Amino acid sequence: MPIDHADSVKDLRPKGFLWGASTSSYQIEGGATADGKGLSIWDGWCRQRGRVAHDDIGDVACDHYYRYVEDIALMRGIGIKAYRFSVSWPRVLPRGRGAPNEKGLDFYDRLIDGLLEAEIEPWLCLYHWDLPQALQDLGGWTNRDIAAWFGDYAALVAQRYGDRVKRFATFNEPGVFTLFGYALGWHPPGLPDRSACIRAVHHVNLAHGTAVDVLRGLVTDAKIGCVHNVQPVRPASPEKADAAGASMLDALWNRAFPDPQIRGHYPPELADLVEPHMQAGDLARICRKADWFGLNHYSPIYARGDAEGAFGFAWADPPAEAERTRIGWEIDPQAFGQVLRDLHSRYRLPIYVTENGAGADEELDSEGKLDDQHRIRFIGAYIGAMREAIADGADVRGYFVWSLLDNFEWGSGYAFRFGLIHVDYKTLRRTRKASADWFAGLIQLEDDHG
Repeated sequence: MPIDHADSVKDLRPKGFLWGASTSSYQIEGGATADGKGLSIWDGWCRQRGRVAHDDIGDVACDHYYRYVEDIALMRGIGIKAYRFSVSWPRVLPRGRGAPNEKGLDFYDRLIDGLLEAEIEPWLCLYHWDLPQALQDLGGWTNRDIAAWFGDYAALVAQRYGDRVKRFATFNEPGVFTLFGYALGWHPPGLPDRSACIRAVHHVNLAHGTAVDVLRGLVTDAKIGCVHNVQPVRPASPEKADAAGASMLDALWNRAFPDPQIRGHYPPELADLVEPHMQAGDLARICRKADWFGLNHYSPIYARGDAEGAFGFAWADPPAEAERTRIGWEIDPQAFGQVLRDLHSRYRLPIYVTENGAGADEELDSEGKLDDQHRIRFIGAYIGAMREAIADGADVRGYFVWSLLDNFEWGSGYAFRFGLIHVDYKTLRRTRKASADWFAGLIQLEDDHG
């Protein structure tokens, strides 16, 4: 149910609570080959028929590369205080390494300067899934050398923007892009191979540790974290095989990255699988001091046992009686609140909710408006659960809605919309939804009580 705004502000204000919005480079920027940008793995993936709904591609997406000024103005109009975006690795390093692309770097200069002028804090994520195709051709995340390549990329970004950006995330949802790309085959590179997946997991963790050290060395007062998608994993039935499948999915999805990065060890379910790829000192390289924990959360997920699966499980649907969003994801704000409590207890880091929101197949009405009450109810209920977790002691310091704009939603293409702002993909016109007005009201109440 929607929360009482004034009560939520009263509870959150003492912590200097931060209200923000999130996007990612491939999902909104467009400009696929503009000004010297190189190709990413998603550019090629979208051109393989049947990989993405309706064979949609991200060549234009929301055209943010050319319309970023308008999008900053929209954020400012809502009152958003922080903006989490990602840098496109192939835009600034077309081949993933070697000579940088000055025009690509210039784009993020303009974006960051525009955000600061609008009094919006930039939160920069180094990697949100768009790996340079040139590096994929060398093995991508299965090649151990990628940790050093990622470190060089982090150094370029830090040297260029570290005078203005202080909040950095190394990765967005590493549990998703490794599992979907290297075990389930749903995302690029589409390799359902257990060994490849485990190598990718370990090398992403090495890259994280490398980048943290680089950022610490180059950016004064840097505040560094990683963004993890953490969701309760539930067995599809009481059967033993389903419980075992859920345990393995939980290890890969929820713990394969924060456990080694923060606690210095892999989950027990994965330790023996990682061991053949481990070298002396690897865990020390991975486990570096973090300043905050980024949480993306939408719903519980379900697993069933599957002997044919790379890790002995398959994805399962929520129970038929579960309340769902319009795209079929279970609605369970209390599970969200419990995740916040559990993360606080397990990792003892300040938590920022870096993604949360509701997707739908929706369009403007005959008057050119979109009254998305379903999204307002969802976000309100989840913020209410977050408020309860804070009251119980969870150190939650910010909430970033997914997403600022309707955008390219990976395998779903443009079928589903998560934005506070509606985007007409033919004309690229932006229209504030009712949820944008609601979110603006929430932020304004916090300001008024500040």
